[in-house]
Amino acid sequence: MIGIRSVHVGIAACSCLFGAVAAAHAAGVEEIVNFREYSDALSSSGQPTEAQLQAVADKGYERVVFLAFSDNHESLANEDRLVKGLGMEYAHIPVDWDAPRNSDFYMFAGLMQREPEKKTLVHCQVNFRASTFSFLYRVLHLDVPLDEAKDDLNSVWVPNDTWREFIFDVLEENGRSPDCDTCLWESD
Repeated sequence: MIGIRSVHVGIAACSCLFGAVAAAHAAGVEEIVNFREYSDALSSSGQPTEAQLQAVADKGYERVVFLAFSDNHESLANEDRLVKGLGMEYAHIPVDWDAPRNSDFYMFAGLMQREPEKKTLVHCQVNFRASTFSFLYRVLHLDVPLDEAKDDLNSVWVPNDTWREFIFDVLEENGRSPDCDTCLWESD
């Protein structure tokens, strides 16, 4: 006969097991907020957890680029040390949400161009900055068609006025138009 205590212990053990399985599942790269894989060498996302950074390393990523300020409440305080400890390269380019600068993008593009084949995760808090920088890099340096890159950007967000102006400025500086038949630049 099973006693009440045994049932409670059994339920607690099952709860712990299910919790551990759920935590392990949540550590996969696909579980990172707004994770997008554009190619074998380039992905973008929102802020990964410590466990998700381990999953990033396990998936063969060699470089992590962080595009937000490190004092954001959701940032990992020691992300640089964690990433380096996992054997990956770490770069931090703090991009002001309210005032992104073209020079921020050029710093990012320069970093990426030094070793374009290096498997890289670009991230920020929710993948708005990172998806925008990935969009620009793919269009300007990887020759991805504008409409294809824009569809990928739209799968994360439609840039607000500040970011749309930033995108248009960078494209114009590089002799590219933001116009394409399917490009949606205004949110509804």
